[in-house]
Amino acid sequence: MTPTYAEAHDLLDAFVRARIAHDGDALTALFTPDTTIILDPFATPLSGHNDLRAYLLAAAGAERGYDLVIERHWVSADTVLAAWHATWRRTTDDAKVRQAGFLSAEVGGDGRIERLRLWAVTREYLAG
Repeated sequence: MTPTYAEAHDLLDAFVRARIAHDGDALTALFTPDTTIILDPFATPLSGHNDLRAYLLAAAGAERGYDLVIERHWVSADTVLAAWHATWRRTTDDAKVRQAGFLSAEVGGDGRIERLRLWAVTREYLAG
């Protein structure tokens, strides 16, 4: 499926809402069951809904006040590309964390994400 610019916006908007709310049901609904998610090119990718839910559960415990903004997006064939930034407070030490990044989401024939790749630069500011 080649998503339109508006469909890509709706997909990214649903992703942002689910990620901010730490809503596993809403988030996994956006992905095919065998989705591959690459959060870090040097780490083992997440594979499937169970890995995605485990990641989200860990994030919910480690983050407070998570905010994610899609700055701009593009569509090229079946791939949605987007620049984004996120901020949150880390629960262990109340440090403020900021990320800026880029994502690539390959959309399958059913309109759900088959492969998601994220790249990010992270800055941390210690509390105090």
